[in-house]
Amino acid sequence: MSASSSPLVSVLVPICNVERYLDQCLESARMQTLKDIEVICINDGSTDGSLDIINSYVDRDPRFKVIDKPNSGYGDSMNKGLEMACGKYISILESDDFLDPDALEYMSGRAEEENLDVLKCNFWLYWSSLDPSRLNRHDAYFSAVSPEMALMGPHRSADVPDIFWAKASIWSALYKKSFLDQNGIRFLPTPGASFQDTSFSFKVYACANRVAYSSRAFLHYRQDNEKSSVNNPGKVFCVCDEHAEMKRFLNEDRTDLKPMLDPIRAKVKFYNYRWNLYRLSAELRPQFLERFSREMREELAEGNILRGEGEFCRYGLSDGEIDEINEIANESDLYSVKCTLGGGGKLETIKAYYRDGGLPLVGKVVSKKMSRR
Repeated sequence: MSASSSPLVSVLVPICNVERYLDQCLESARMQTLKDIEVICINDGSTDGSLDIINSYVDRDPRFKVIDKPNSGYGDSMNKGLEMACGKYISILESDDFLDPDALEYMSGRAEEENLDVLKCNFWLYWSSLDPSRLNRHDAYFSAVSPEMALMGPHRSADVPDIFWAKASIWSALYKKSFLDQNGIRFLPTPGASFQDTSFSFKVYACANRVAYSSRAFLHYRQDNEKSSVNNPGKVFCVCDEHAEMKRFLNEDRTDLKPMLDPIRAKVKFYNYRWNLYRLSAELRPQFLERFSREMREELAEGNILRGEGEFCRYGLSDGEIDEINEIANESDLYSVKCTLGGGGKLETIKAYYRDGGLPLVGKVVSKKMSRR
């Protein structure tokens, strides 16, 4: 491939202060068996040696390009990379991860053969150090795609919506660039935010008419370089920003998809918010639960919480999940205590309710249990 021609695949690598792992990442892109690629390195204001590493690849391989900019966050970096990309397909490679050599050859071959908007694969969980609990293996196979999904041919995501509540893992997929452009699919450019793969992933599967899956895994997703936001008050509501963008996308950009996808969006919100609530430190949970409760009341009022039966069986919720949503929406004081309970007995449970809400909350719990008999 000449430096001036359009490559088959554009690999986007967002980079910010990751010099420890960057060479392994970029070398895995350079050594792809598919040579018809470009690698766009987006340096998001790194203050370590990351830019020097990027430039060493740019100097010796014309397929490598660099966008060097002040720090503006992951979403803005990815959008700038998407605008610069000339490839027919887009691959996303996080700067602390790496690819097997045949990754892009296999994925682009499938995408070309089946005329796909998206090809989604499984991936490896990777640890730098060995540990007996993992049988001293670096990799553990992660199945984001079920065997049943992998056997399906190209189809519309919304018709088989299981992928919406799988781990986003946007970097274990290949996307047709024209598909992203025609549907206005971009990242939410919120500086300093987290979870910015959430709305991007939703938009992709909301719009994809030809998606296919593979059980093969090529991407090694590093587990021991995570920067936790559990105790960061500034990141508590980042997932809410992503869901607000998902709602805006259906309300403004793709109103034709809104009736079908609002229940899917609401279900994804419930799963994501619940996961976020339980991962937060105890002192940050109350403020997030207040937001969680309000938004679940809104989703219930708008008719977006559907029971999984009849025509809604594929994307509706179970009876237990609907009960949980109603409790979050209307009895968040009860739900708050449940979040803090461990495996104690009945006495410890009553003590926890009394500690957090006094006798009125204990009475509410008892009354609720009696009404179910």
